Amino acid sequence: MPNQNPEQIARDKIDAMLAQSGWKVQNRKALNFNAGLGIAVREYPTDIGPVDYVLFVDRKPV
Repeated sequence: MPNQNPEQIARDKIDAMLAQSGWKVQNRKALNFNAGLGIAVREYPTDIGPVDYVLFVDRKPV
């Protein structure tokens, strides 16, 4: 897409690769564990700050 910064371009590429691998990519504010067995959540909060992605399998982070 035009006018994207490098971080946005990278996120689009990562999202596409995760989706091609069968992960359901979601934003944390719209998290739906019922979407599938493998969920990739963007910008997931942790005790030390957000991580780029957390991968959940059967509702458990891996």
